[in-house]
Amino acid sequence: MSALRILVPVKRVIDYAVKPRVNKAQTAVETAGVKHSMNPFDELSVEEAVRIREKKSYPGGVEDILAFSCGPPKAQDILRTAMAMGADRGIHVEVSEKDEVEPLGVAKLLKAVVEKEKSNLVVLGKQSIDDDSGQTGQILAGLLGWGQATQASKVTFEGDKVLVEKEVDGGTDVVRAKLPMIITTDLRLNEPRYASLPNIMKAKKKKIEKVSVQDLGVDVTKRLKTLKVIEPPPRQGGGKVEDVDGMIKKLKELGSI
Repeated sequence: MSALRILVPVKRVIDYAVKPRVNKAQTAVETAGVKHSMNPFDELSVEEAVRIREKKSYPGGVEDILAFSCGPPKAQDILRTAMAMGADRGIHVEVSEKDEVEPLGVAKLLKAVVEKEKSNLVVLGKQSIDDDSGQTGQILAGLLGWGQATQASKVTFEGDKVLVEKEVDGGTDVVRAKLPMIITTDLRLNEPRYASLPNIMKAKKKKIEKVSVQDLGVDVTKRLKTLKVIEPPPRQGGGKVEDVDGMIKKLKELGSI
């Protein structure tokens, strides 16, 4: 039974506590001068990878936890955060702020890294809170031909098999698969740790390998074009009715029944 080589993709996004604003050109959300942090779902992924090692959940042990990010130079900050949480090293594919890579492009980059690093488990957030695409994990599984378990709320091991529990309407669903595989994380999986000051200092000495899209031989040409970005219209206030008959009359007027 070979040890786990875990790849954990992380993304730099606008901090979840910041209210997004559309830029003046209405082409995208304003990012200049806005606080950024690690995508919350990716924090769960890093935490889960580190817990698998600490709890010795997998009989073969964990050989390596590799954090990966594709983004502008400042994406190195979240790679340092991931390493302060327990990742061993990082890979940064640097692209400019304006050239954000679509999920298909990210999945292609991850496939190249998986093959280069001989990873056998990829743990990533189910979605990023900026574009909410929720596609990268599934596309990566398709490109690699691996099994996948999405929206994990619990991960356990039975020998060389992985059991992933996730919440569904009316209960839970358990997926069993063999390695290598893809797992995407959901909010109830764990509670990410805060990086301690000693670990933050240690993370500064850990290696971040900088590679380019060309180094990995991947085509990340955009296939989608954003025509316009606008704020959602203000929500209209509701109306009051006196009784059930009044409610039915109002619903009929609105064409709801």
